[in-house]
Amino acid sequence: MNAVEPIRDKKKIEAIKRILKSENIRNYLLFTLGINTGLRISDLLQLKVEDVVDEKGEIREFLSIREKKTGKEKKFVLNKVARNAIEEFMQDNQGVFPGQYLFASRKGKNQPITRIQAWEILNKAKRKLGIQERIGTHTLRKTFGYHAYKQGIDITLLQKIFNHSAPSITLRYIGITQDNIDEVYNTLNL
Repeated sequence: MNAVEPIRDKKKIEAIKRILKSENIRNYLLFTLGINTGLRISDLLQLKVEDVVDEKGEIREFLSIREKKTGKEKKFVLNKVARNAIEEFMQDNQGVFPGQYLFASRKGKNQPITRIQAWEILNKAKRKLGIQERIGTHTLRKTFGYHAYKQGIDITLLQKIFNHSAPSITLRYIGITQDNIDEVYNTLNL
């Protein structure tokens, strides 16, 4: 399996959003939730409508899940971008019901799309934009971490979010390389 990197360029992120949104609101939501929550694809694909929308039809403020890989409970705020994407999805999909998968397969509403389908969705958008970097489902999670770190979020907090054992693992995971470290030394001239 080839390693994937985060999408570092915000213009590429916005371009991918535009392409996905113009083609399929479900796919736009998948990408948008992925890069704004940092969830593993296995957890994203298991989300149901009731996980993000309450019984009154209101978008939930918090998302609460049990992680498939770790078995740990995870509760966090859905940011404005994620909530807006959910709202757009719900407006476009009036007939969805609470127990339905958010990323329902076209083969049937009783199952989500597969990891392979999610990978194909992302790579189709990548090819349309002429992006050369490797992109996969893990790119969503890594993009979340990379941009959080670049905005000043402490690496130990990201380590906790990702359930990594050490900050060095998190730095490597989100694609912070020696070049990034060298940049600090080159730009900090006190």
